[in-house]
Amino acid sequence: MNASDIMVHDVVTVRPDDDVSHAAQLLVDHDVSALPVVDANGRVVGILSEADLLHREEIGTEKQRPWWLEAITPINTLAVDYAKSHGRKVEEIMSTQVVSVAEDTPISEIATVLERKRIKRVPVLKEGKLVGIVSRTNLIQALASATAGTDEHSRESDRAIRLELLSRLGARPWSGFGERNVVVDNGIVHLWGLVDSPEQRAALRALAEDVPGVQSVSDEMIASY
Repeated sequence: MNASDIMVHDVVTVRPDDDVSHAAQLLVDHDVSALPVVDANGRVVGILSEADLLHREEIGTEKQRPWWLEAITPINTLAVDYAKSHGRKVEEIMSTQVVSVAEDTPISEIATVLERKRIKRVPVLKEGKLVGIVSRTNLIQALASATAGTDEHSRESDRAIRLELLSRLGARPWSGFGERNVVVDNGIVHLWGLVDSPEQRAALRALAEDVPGVQSVSDEMIASY
């Protein structure tokens, strides 16, 4: 499997000149831990994560150092910490060292990158522009769905099935189902995560079963009651 087989296409992003308060609200509303920062041309210029928002003066969590420690702390470090605590725009607090992968990057390499860099997700870029994102959750779902002996023809078929299923999901306003919860392996569609009701769960299963090439549907969804 490659990044394109498991990545989320519909990525929530922010602009460098967006307010930090707006970015924080997006993190909460979409239940994500980081937001790619893209410019007007769609190019990724940074990442804003929960870690960048931990030390904020609004909630009294800005870093406090004893006077003697502050006296020997490099000026650049003090300046960065101040910006993180008091910056009002995304560009003032985002991380500019962006680790990224390509669509054809094997997921084995992605796992290594996430581990070595100690990050939870990585943007997928095509010619410098954002086309998706892969998180640790996506990798775990792929692992849970994996079977041995999948050849290249099967992988191409799985990609086509997943793209068609995501397209159909996007056309159904009632679905509200995140694409990060869809994995296709050897013609078997694995559906993960929470759904609003037993009725929605049944409808999602039926929609997946109707996609050409699907051999079966593994229902791992949990319905709210």
